[in-house]
Amino acid sequence: MISEELKAELLEVGMEAARQAGALLRDGRPADLAVAATKTSPIDVVTEMDIAAEKLITGILAERRPEDGLLGEEGADIPGTSGVRWVVDPLDGTVNYLYGLPSWGVSIAAEYAGETVVGVVAAPMRGEVYHAVLGGGAWLGTARLACRAAAPLDQALVGTGFAYVQTRRAHQADVAQRIIPLVRDIRRGGSAALDLCDVAAGRLDGYYERGLNPWDLAAGDLIAREAGAVTGGRPGEPASGELALAASPAVFASLQPLLEEAGAWHD
Repeated sequence: MISEELKAELLEVGMEAARQAGALLRDGRPADLAVAATKTSPIDVVTEMDIAAEKLITGILAERRPEDGLLGEEGADIPGTSGVRWVVDPLDGTVNYLYGLPSWGVSIAAEYAGETVVGVVAAPMRGEVYHAVLGGGAWLGTARLACRAAAPLDQALVGTGFAYVQTRRAHQADVAQRIIPLVRDIRRGGSAALDLCDVAAGRLDGYYERGLNPWDLAAGDLIAREAGAVTGGRPGEPASGELALAASPAVFASLQPLLEEAGAWHD
């Protein structure tokens, strides 16, 4: 079992790395920012700043916690020997960042023995840093977070996201078309980490998406759960790349079967 002292240390390190990377991304963005590479498709991009932010984060983690493992979106994959693994998305919402839109963040989670125990999401353009420790609640600065109170599905504001692979996007549009008449409205923010934090903060009643990676999910999933939201994937399964869902308990109970019936978990 992880000690409270280790949780506190991991939170301190995660907060430091997220704040520094957020400041680098906010203050160091060049006016002529360009695409450095692509991932799943020509519209799924990496910028030079994604790479710089991950380098900064990995440097801090290597200095402060040299025996820990690391999984990072931009290629870092270090096994480690301490039982702790960091799961890092140095810039979640890269397309937003590329276009100068404010909805992007830095997501850093720490796992111990395979379980997420610390999550930090910094949203520099909002001036916000979210964090959670397993069993210790979710926080925005010094304010404790709580997901929205129960609401019927037809009064729920639901976030989602779309993949950058065209065939998957087409199916996701079909699923959204089936869901939108049943809810208050749908939002597409462009950053999974921030969408999950918005569920935690009561800014969304729920959020779902297919195709997320561990670094998209790890920190935000813990923050949402510690704020009282229910998170998961297909019925009886945890959130994963197949399907990730986070919502207030009543909305989760209504939305999950609809997503299952709509086939939100396949392409």
